[in-house]
Amino acid sequence: MVPHLVTALTGPINELEQRILESTPVIERWFRLEWMEHTPPFYTSVDVRNAGFKLAPVDTNLFPSRWNLLSPDMMPLAVQAAMAAIEKICPEAKHLLLVPDNNTDPFYLDNLAQLQRIFFQAGLNVRLGSLSPAIKSPRTFDLPGGGSITLEPLVRSRRRLGLKHFDPCTIVLNTDLSAGAPGILEDLHEQYLLPPLHAGWGIRRKSNHFKAYEEVAKRFGKLLGMDPWLINPLFTRCGQVDFSEAQGLEGLRSHVDALLGKIRRKYKEYGINEKPFVVVKADHGTGGLGVLTVRDAKDIDAMSPAVRERMSTVQAGQPVSEVIIQEGVLTNERINAAVAEPVVYMMDRYVVGGFYRVHAQRGTDENLNLPGAGFVPLAFEQSAILPQPGAKPGASAPNRFYMYGVIGRLAMLAAAYELEATDPDAEVYE
Repeated sequence: MVPHLVTALTGPINELEQRILESTPVIERWFRLEWMEHTPPFYTSVDVRNAGFKLAPVDTNLFPSRWNLLSPDMMPLAVQAAMAAIEKICPEAKHLLLVPDNNTDPFYLDNLAQLQRIFFQAGLNVRLGSLSPAIKSPRTFDLPGGGSITLEPLVRSRRRLGLKHFDPCTIVLNTDLSAGAPGILEDLHEQYLLPPLHAGWGIRRKSNHFKAYEEVAKRFGKLLGMDPWLINPLFTRCGQVDFSEAQGLEGLRSHVDALLGKIRRKYKEYGINEKPFVVVKADHGTGGLGVLTVRDAKDIDAMSPAVRERMSTVQAGQPVSEVIIQEGVLTNERINAAVAEPVVYMMDRYVVGGFYRVHAQRGTDENLNLPGAGFVPLAFEQSAILPQPGAKPGASAPNRFYMYGVIGRLAMLAAAYELEATDPDAEVYE
């Protein structure tokens, strides 16, 4: 199913689409050269918002779950991408250890089973090692669609991590480390740990990512001769905020007001008759927690105690003291009457699939990553890599999906920059 665009606002995006399609050889060569200099994250998912006048990423996840939502059509590409990633990291790899989140919800376990299938078909023996203290011996869970999956207790030696009678050369994390890295994952110098520990939300900050993305967008805009704002959400960062005690809110209000002013000026420049808004998010963490839509700086003063309490913590009960204030990007796509946003999935440097997140109870300017969201699989196998240059702008689903793949890869490149800049083991030259 392909969502329809609200056509009243598609003018600038049509121009952007035309520019991207005309520049496909230039774009693909540029990406190719970038990947010669930078290492892509092992796997990535990117939430993209299409306002009709602007197309931009709003969140980048380096520990993506929900692989089970992708269309069966994406499996060949995903397996090929997994082969490329593993070959680059550990060509002689036979065993891969997948370390999941401490979540035994059937939907999440189905995601793990899909990842296990992908790596198995890439030529690896794959087993799952749980961080949960409740897993003291191998435990098998039935899956919603049939089949089962087995979680086993991790076994740590002095230098290596594995399972009983299973010694992998590569360990893939599918947990975002919101509460920080457990000691059992530290100092594994003899094995490849993907993604690295500093990609976890205990260390990672969204403001670092979007600072890197801003740099990528500027370079891409220069390459195509376009305003980078069309693909880049403006943002600012505010620290020393305590929502539960209502402290630091004056500074937050000031940052919100300043950013709204910048957005108004861009809207005026492009003749956009929409009311700008910003999204206040915890600077760490994901999963739709710690997110607030703000349309006026006065909204900060009017926050109820319940809203402040909701904003005060994210996953694993981690307190919020730093926030990113991000330009809100409308989503002007619909499936039936429900608001929809595309989520692009990548492994290594390849787009392998995606889906639409759909929420009938949310508005065009609201976070959709909340309970009640539905999902519509989307096969990117052809459309993300084979655009149709002769098609009329705005009328071709493959062209729109190709654009989403470009934006997803720009965000993935920004994540590569971000991980390089925050790597604690990187050599620093004066």
